[in-house]
Amino acid sequence: MPRVSRREIFSETDVQVFHLISRCVRRNHLCGSDKRSGRDYSHRKQWIRHRLELLAGIFAVEILSYAVMDNHLHLVVRTRPDLAAGWSPDQLAARWWALFPQRRCSDGSPAEATSHELQKLVSSDTAIADKRRRLANISWFMKCLAEPIAKRANREDGLTGHFWEARFKALPLLDELAIAACMTYVDLNPVRASLANSPENSNFTSVQDRITDRQSAQTATSADVQDQQTEHGQQAGWLAPVALEPPRIRVRDRRTNRRASNRGCLPMTLDQYLSLVDWSGRQVRPGKSGRIPADLSPILQRLDCGHVFWVELVRNFRRRFRRAAGRPETLLTVKLRRPSTQQIQPPPKTRRPS
Repeated sequence: MPRVSRREIFSETDVQVFHLISRCVRRNHLCGSDKRSGRDYSHRKQWIRHRLELLAGIFAVEILSYAVMDNHLHLVVRTRPDLAAGWSPDQLAARWWALFPQRRCSDGSPAEATSHELQKLVSSDTAIADKRRRLANISWFMKCLAEPIAKRANREDGLTGHFWEARFKALPLLDELAIAACMTYVDLNPVRASLANSPENSNFTSVQDRITDRQSAQTATSADVQDQQTEHGQQAGWLAPVALEPPRIRVRDRRTNRRASNRGCLPMTLDQYLSLVDWSGRQVRPGKSGRIPADLSPILQRLDCGHVFWVELVRNFRRRFRRAAGRPETLLTVKLRRPSTQQIQPPPKTRRPS
């Protein structure tokens, strides 16, 4: 099947959710222990995480889930062009300067811009519209993530050339079932790769960040403070919250510059999602037995998904979905423009000599 053009699945006006994958060149372990070179590049995972946290506070792109592996990167992101549409020219200029500063401090961080420098960045309606579009664009988000990491790694190795293999892959997630399954699939990547034996030990994953904040919040004296520290914690405060409807609405009213918004992504609480991830990991990992906890049944019923189908969905997520992910009835409502007949027409058959 021919690859679908990015223009056919990316919308500049609609809120969308995608599963993004970017691999190291030739699938070498350039972010882990590389057998070919005999070197350990695991410290680069922290580079990627820091860069993701920076971009989460600049772009109108929300990061729902991530996993930095030895030779590839998984992301679940949600575009928010509706937020970018409400940013003032001054806000656009400040965000653009943070991405591409024209002056830097001695430590390499962006220098403080003057009002004149910021005004030059949004001096015309065309410049404003262009920056508004780019700051909500997946391709620009991935460019600003991948390019600095590649340059830094090449400087470290004294090399030139590609660090990432080809372009990133993008799979649309069309409903809450697909989003929940993909987030679980991403968070369980280290477990499935035998790099960790539990979600809390899965380094450089969104699930570990959320668990760390939840554990830290348990020492708080009140439920309000616990919720604040859980949703705006040091580790996961830049990630999109899990619950669409939090137990306390006031935690969503708190303003933050670490992420585009405080909007949740799943019809379940953080504790329910962590239970779902843990249960799914027990089912997926060979040789480990497990059962559905009692508090998970309402979640699967709300997602309109039985437990047998859920295990199969998480186990074979990449194989099951090629063009888009969602329930069968959701997939039928989405019409992706197919390539023209001339592009997919098979070559003419030749007769075998008799």
